[in-house]
Formats: sequence, C-alpha cells, structure tokens
Amino acid sequence: MSALFHTILYQPIFNLFIFLYNVVPGHDVGIVILIVTVLVRLALYPLTTSSIKAQKSMSELQPKLEALKKQYPDDKQKQAQATMELYKTHKINPLSSCLPMLIQLPILLALFWVMRDSLESHNIAQNLYPFVVNPGTINPLSLGFINLAAPSVVLAVLAGLAQFLQAKTMTTKQPPKAAGESGKDEGMAAMMNKQMLYMMPVLTVVIGIKFPAGLTLYWFLSTVLMVLQQMIITKKSPFSNPPPAAGENVIEGTIVK
Repeated sequence: MSALFHTILYQPIFNLFIFLYNVVPGHDVGIVILIVTVLVRLALYPLTTSSIKAQKSMSELQPKLEALKKQYPDDKQKQAQATMELYKTHKINPLSSCLPMLIQLPILLALFWVMRDSLESHNIAQNLYPFVVNPGTINPLSLGFINLAAPSVVLAVLAGLAQFLQAKTMTTKQPPKAAGESGKDEGMAAMMNKQMLYMMPVLTVVIGIKFPAGLTLYWFLSTVLMVLQQMIITKKSPFSNPPPAAGENVIEGTIVK
C-alpha cells in the first residue's frame, strides 16, 4: 500500500514540485506552493463543486424532510423509503459532500511528505524522474525572509481565519422558537455548524504552528480558494448575512411569515 501511495501520489507531486522550483524565476518556493495549490484545487474542482451543491440542496430540502417526519411519525421504514425517494427525485446524494475531503486527505498527506523532504533537501535524487533536473538543494526562504521549512505562527493564524470564513459561508441558522418540535433537528444541525465554525479554526491554528510553514501556506491558500468557490456557487458572502425582514423567521434558508 505504501509503495502504491509513493508511486501514484508522492512521486508525481514531488517531481512537479521540483520541476516548478527549477522554472520559477528566483526559485521562490512560496510561488511554487501557490502554483501547486491552484493545480490541486483545479483537479478537485468538479468534486468540490458537487459537494457544495449537495450541501446547498440538502439545506433547501430540509422543510420537505421535516414534512416526511410528520407524515410518518411512527414508521421509520416508510420514513426512510420516502426520504430516499425524495433524494432520488431531487437527484441528491447525501454522501457526495464527504467525497472531496476523503480524496483530499491522501493528497494532503503526500504534500506533507513532499514539502518535508524537499524543503529539507532530503531524498531529492532518489525520487526524481529522469527528465527532471536535480537542483541539489531547495532554498526554503520565500520573498527572501519567510522560512517555509520552519513553523510559522502568523501563517497558522491566517490559515485558521481562512478556515473560519469557509465554515461561515456554510453556517446554518438557528431555527426560531416558533418552529417548535419540527425545528429540533434543524437546531441540532445549526449547533453542529456553530461548533465547526469555531473548533476547526482553533484546531487549524494548533496543528499549523507545529507543521512546516510550507504546508500551512498550502492550507491557507487552498482554503481561500475554497471560500471563493463556495461564494460563487452559493452566492453567499461570509462577510454579509442580512437579517430577515420584520415579522419573518428563517428556517434553513426558508423565509416563514
């Protein structure tokens, strides 16, 4: 399994990293990481778009799911069948939102090893393809003063802030008290989203201050691009969340008068 991981992910990314380092003017490793980030996000764009649309569709479908719970309060089997039929009718796959993250995890792991080895100039010759020039050593400085081989508190905080913005674009509103029993599940979803809104950025900072700044820079840039993609697809900005008009309540994005 490790040999497969090395051949399919680690070695291609490593050679791409070294190739870009050789051709980028000034051999700035920060610019190399930026290019690699953009390429990874472009490769994951179709899957990520599908995931974001699935999350948006699930949110819009919430009132109908609540109606099914009321229709079959004591028959879980019929409720499950009706729910699956509703998903099928609206062409929604509840699991599609998890797929991009599952795919990105091994890529992130490969990037971790690539940056560790390249920034510390380890194992360069052993992993290069014949057509990629060996630079000998990699200069870990970006812009002449940022050491991407060492941890950076500043980049870790920036990555945490970017993670906060990403979570905020997908935040679910708390249902109003008038929603009664039908709002319990929505309230649970909103509460979980609120926890993710604050917990994930904190975890990102805690982990980021221990990792090489190169990986933290990748995470920051990748998250910023993800936020932009979410804003384009959902047409929702994390900086603006206008309240409903007077006399209106909001339940999962639906205005109730």
